Amino acid sequence: METDSGKGEALRSHQDEPAAARDRDARPDGRDETADERADRRWGELLQELRVAQTGMQILFGFLLAVVFQPRFAELNDVDHAIFVVTVGFGAATVGALIGPVSLHRLVAGKGLKPQTVAIASRMTLTGLLLLFCTMVMVFLLILRVALHDTLAFWLVAVMAVWIALWWFAIPLWARHRAHRTSRR
Repeated sequence: METDSGKGEALRSHQDEPAAARDRDARPDGRDETADERADRRWGELLQELRVAQTGMQILFGFLLAVVFQPRFAELNDVDHAIFVVTVGFGAATVGALIGPVSLHRLVAGKGLKPQTVAIASRMTLTGLLLLFCTMVMVFLLILRVALHDTLAFWLVAVMAVWIALWWFAIPLWARHRAHRTSRR
């Protein structure tokens, strides 16, 4: 049993610790990091993810912007023109969502909001990935409608949309659910 003097020593030693050491939060994942260190790590990971998504979107959006200046664009029917307009809209929304975290960080940098910034930027990135999915599906639809001129295009797009959704969303959500279920045991 601890004496009162033991409690006082423990309190004094705790007060003498640096603030960062007191703020350390041992996580179930085995990491021993402060909230700020965790936010810095998560921000770095998010930036790596954004680099991949932004590069792919820049190439795709560049393709979309160039399509309208091609001679065959005038030959597209009204439905294909509408698909193109919707696709460009999705593309622009995707660019906005995927570049949004950069603007967010720039506007709040140095304000002591790193954990909140990471959380908001993470949501922006997920929104950007959902919009990128929609953009890719629409681009694929437009290309296959022009190339095939029949209903086979819709079936091929549906198969590809399910395929991408499986790899981008279903498997990660399944892994997340499985890890959560395992950690509760």
